[in-house]
Amino acid sequence: MTFVRTRLALDRLVAGQTLLVLLRGDEPVRNVPETARAQGHTVLKQEIDAEGRTRLLLRKG
Repeated sequence: MTFVRTRLALDRLVAGQTLLVLLRGDEPVRNVPETARAQGHTVLKQEIDAEGRTRLLLRKG
């Protein structure tokens, strides 16, 4: 479900724009970046913040 929300947000962007996604849990951290890349988007940055969430910065392809 997390990637569905991410994809809906990406669909509203134009190519080249960026989207910051906050992720919790092992499954979304594995699946969202992998699926985004498979759909032609770029993962610009992936890091864990002070609250333990993964911050994923995507560029729409």
